[in-house]
Amino acid sequence: MPNKPKHPCGYPGCPELIDAGKYYCPKHEKLVKANMDKSRGSAAKRGYGSKWQKARKTFLAKHPLCEECLKKGKTAPATVVDHIIPHRGNMKLFWDVNNWQALCKHHHDAKTAKEVFHGGKGD
Repeated sequence: MPNKPKHPCGYPGCPELIDAGKYYCPKHEKLVKANMDKSRGSAAKRGYGSKWQKARKTFLAKHPLCEECLKKGKTAPATVVDHIIPHRGNMKLFWDVNNWQALCKHHHDAKTAKEVFHGGKGD
């Protein structure tokens, strides 16, 4: 199967060509991530403190497999509790267990990238 063609880095003015599925070249990926992390505040300030860690552990014990992998007929351990609808600071949505799903790191990272870089659009 042929590889998808490379495309320009998404950082304004950067001409570096990168692999399909990536958004930034390695240099700009680090820069964008560092800027995002600074503006987001600490994990605890965003609600991911000890109460969340306990809830996360309990949820993953009850839902040990990645839901996206299961949809594809595969099994992989879930390591992340994902908010299906991003809570964006809404603590009611944050703590709504019906808005949680168990995912592996790969599927969580892919979902997050789609939300951050494409506003949740795409496949």
